[in-house]
Amino acid sequence: MNKGISVALLVVGVVLIVWGINASESFSSNVSEAFTGSPSNKAVWLLSGGIAAAIIGLFGLLRGSK
Repeated sequence: MNKGISVALLVVGVVLIVWGINASESFSSNVSEAFTGSPSNKAVWLLSGGIAAAIIGLFGLLRGSK
């Protein structure tokens, strides 16, 4: 994997994680959590996508390009 793509994936992953944390602390997520016991779907998708992108980017950086 190209090192530039790996760095981009890592940065995008971190941004999505931060955005997901902010979304999970929003008013609508708190209301959803009060009724369903889990945060909103948006927060869950942002967090899971961010974690996946960050892991792929980190793996690409650690593996290195050939």
